[in-house]
Amino acid sequence: MRKAGAPYLLFLGDVRDELSIKGCTGVKIWRPEKARAQIVLEGGDRDLGLENMTPAQAAEAGCRTMLVGVANAGGFVPDAWVPTIVEALDAGLDVMAGMHRRMADIPAVAEAAARNGRALFDVRQPGMAFEVGKGFRRTGKRVLTVGTDCSLGKMFTSLAIEKEMLSRGMEATFRATGQSGIFIAGEGVAVDGVVADFIAGSVEWLCPANDPDHWDVVEGQGSLFHPSFAGVSLGLLHGAQPDALVMCHEPTRPHMRGIHGRPLPSLEECIEVNERMARLTNPAAKVVGVSVNTAAMAEDAALACLDETGRRLGLPCRDPIRTGVGAIVDEIGTI
Repeated sequence: MRKAGAPYLLFLGDVRDELSIKGCTGVKIWRPEKARAQIVLEGGDRDLGLENMTPAQAAEAGCRTMLVGVANAGGFVPDAWVPTIVEALDAGLDVMAGMHRRMADIPAVAEAAARNGRALFDVRQPGMAFEVGKGFRRTGKRVLTVGTDCSLGKMFTSLAIEKEMLSRGMEATFRATGQSGIFIAGEGVAVDGVVADFIAGSVEWLCPANDPDHWDVVEGQGSLFHPSFAGVSLGLLHGAQPDALVMCHEPTRPHMRGIHGRPLPSLEECIEVNERMARLTNPAAKVVGVSVNTAAMAEDAALACLDETGRRLGLPCRDPIRTGVGAIVDEIGTI
């Protein structure tokens, strides 16, 4: 089965929320050679700094796939997007998407793909059957990013850790568990599309036994404290059997994403609960560092926050963008 070809036309849709285009943003940052152009629909205000093109212009410029790298609650495809998706197929582009609704289940899209001989790639749909998780110890090492909330930097932190490890000559592989990570890595398992009984088993498959010194850097999803996504987070903890956990946090959020009135848990509580849950399949699992997204803070305030948080918790506390994750990788390397 062939994979989606690059370069991509990045579909930013009509969204007005930076977090909602994280799939496209991730490709632009981590695989810039694949990001050729962008398309924004009426009402949208996001901009990745790429040239704006119609699907026909993008095809003429050498794009091979339109990437629908937009996330929304429920993973639905608004009716307003469908004409542009059809236009891309008619222009000779394949379409890759990370929505819960399959492109092939949208009649106009399926018809356009068929008449043009184009492919539809739905990365959020598991392409295979998984066994249930067994929890047996396997060789190799694994680090999993976890969080106080969803959409606050677990993927970015995982990719930064992998990059730092590889720069040191360590054996490391980023393991994508969400649609955005799969867009970047080119493979993985979108665990929120896996039937609940098989989530842990799918992660065991994704992170198999490996060389003793090899690190799988497993992209985390959701949060044990988010009522909407805690089930996926727990399945990841059990399937990854992490030797190390990195806690991710965004200190300026007034509430859990999408749930007004529900505050984020304290870092101390979140660390304790994640360690306790992870120890079902790896009794030695522990949090070794904290990754803080300080994008909304001024430089002085951000550095003060990192310093105070690190001293309070007795853990290296870093922002992957402002400070890098070297100190966290130093701690991982002691395991």
